[in-house]
Amino acid sequence: MSHPHPELSAPDALPTGGLRVIPLGGLGEVGRNMTAFEYDGRLLLVDCGVLFPEDHHPGVDLILPDWSSIRDRLDTVEALVLTHGHEDHIGATPYLLRERGDIPLVGSELTLALLGSKLREHRLKETVHHVVVAGDRVRFGPFDLEFVAVNHSIPDALAVAIRTGAGMVLHTGDFKMDQLPLDGRITDLRAFARLGEEGVDLFLTDSTNAETPGFTPTEKSITPVIDQVFRESQQRIIVACFASHVHRVQQVLDAAYAHERQVAYVGRSMVRNMGIARDLGYLKVPPSVLVDTKDLADLPPERQVLISTGSQGEPMSALSRIAQRNHNFVHIEEGDTVLLASSLIPGNENAVYRVINGLARWGARVVHKGNAQVHVSGHASAGELLYCYNIVRPRNVLPVHGEIRHMLANAQLARDTGVENVVVAEDGVVVDLVDGVASIAGKVDCGYVFVDGSSVGDITESDLKDRRILGEEGFISVIVVVDSVSGKVAGGPEIHARGNALDGSNFDELKQPIIDALDRAVAEGNTDSYQLQQTVRRVVGRWVSGTHRRRPMIIPVVIEA
Repeated sequence: MSHPHPELSAPDALPTGGLRVIPLGGLGEVGRNMTAFEYDGRLLLVDCGVLFPEDHHPGVDLILPDWSSIRDRLDTVEALVLTHGHEDHIGATPYLLRERGDIPLVGSELTLALLGSKLREHRLKETVHHVVVAGDRVRFGPFDLEFVAVNHSIPDALAVAIRTGAGMVLHTGDFKMDQLPLDGRITDLRAFARLGEEGVDLFLTDSTNAETPGFTPTEKSITPVIDQVFRESQQRIIVACFASHVHRVQQVLDAAYAHERQVAYVGRSMVRNMGIARDLGYLKVPPSVLVDTKDLADLPPERQVLISTGSQGEPMSALSRIAQRNHNFVHIEEGDTVLLASSLIPGNENAVYRVINGLARWGARVVHKGNAQVHVSGHASAGELLYCYNIVRPRNVLPVHGEIRHMLANAQLARDTGVENVVVAEDGVVVDLVDGVASIAGKVDCGYVFVDGSSVGDITESDLKDRRILGEEGFISVIVVVDSVSGKVAGGPEIHARGNALDGSNFDELKQPIIDALDRAVAEGNTDSYQLQQTVRRVVGRWVSGTHRRRPMIIPVVIEA
């Protein structure tokens, strides 16, 4: 489990007329956002995203929310509401639909379009889609939903007000209060104030930037920096950003048009998402700017712009392959400019700097957040959160979306504005809203669910521990043949090592201690092959630790002959 909370037990039955909030991901981490709301025996889900693995998750492709606590009640799910189209909010939806394929999906036009392409990739039949816009009010079972426009680093993001007999919940999703957004769509503070006047019983607020004072800078503040990069660059420009960051791509397209350059997309997800955004009218492509990547190569370098995926240093991304000079048709040259127009997601720092160093090694000029103002966050800073608390005046607050330090900082902001009841919970910690008061009711199992190739949930923390040991310490295999009648060693031991500095000559002094230990074990009546293998493991482990100060994985094999 990711957040076990041993001091909590399973929650009691939900009191009649109460609302239960079950965080299944996204509380205590930045990613895999998913929350279940239970009222009158029915469930409403908000978001279903993924968390991307870090270095201590070797071989893992994705990490999903853990919905095992509601798996036997998926037939009671009225709908899945998706606040916006980022992977950490929609990426796990195909895996949920494998378990119940007819869950109604509710979201904005762009959000559901991005999800639709993902469902097709997974070869899933698209379920019922309910496209909503800001101001819409729809009902699913006992849940009366109203949608509110919020500004974020992707168009068409929505907050959702959930009305039930237990009171009203306002979930912001990811948001900020950019007063000069590129698309002119601001966070609807008038709607927040109106809902506050009606009475918000529980306010779920984005915590990501709660530790950052003041207000998040406007997206328009990036435009002069991008223009300067284009003005100073004498050769090709490569821009790396999130494949969903329509606003940033728009700024790059406009700069390319102004400086008489042409643009090509690199990376499958970038091509797919920008195609969707353009078709739906969220991306305005200036005339004659966009070309195919292969056609771009026919232009002189000073007219080329590439917009690529890989801003987080993902090993298989287009930018990583460019940095390693093994991309199919993009080869970095001395004098090229690479613009990393994104923030660093916690945990990705080493991977990103590895890519930056790789690009710099080939003579590229790399412009990134560390040396220029090339990105602004999509999340509200402390000043904006204080503003919202004063407008909404909620009765109870539950910080969401962030690591524990972010949520604690957000909780303190709520208290500073006079909110008396602030509940800080993590994944699996159940919060009940009963008679207008929110309180922790217990916990449910809520661990990490690992996607490893075609395997979903089969890989455990123990498996990952084994992988880390193999990656860091290597392994030693020991094969011994014992006589099935006498129990004496009849062959071996043969000892082989991989992934460390040990070789065959290192093990000569170890063979006799293994034979002696096996003889003693047989004399004591331990003839079971598993017990003999454990004997070998203990002898080898003590020897390697004491002699070489290593702790490799030891794989003993005892064969009876």
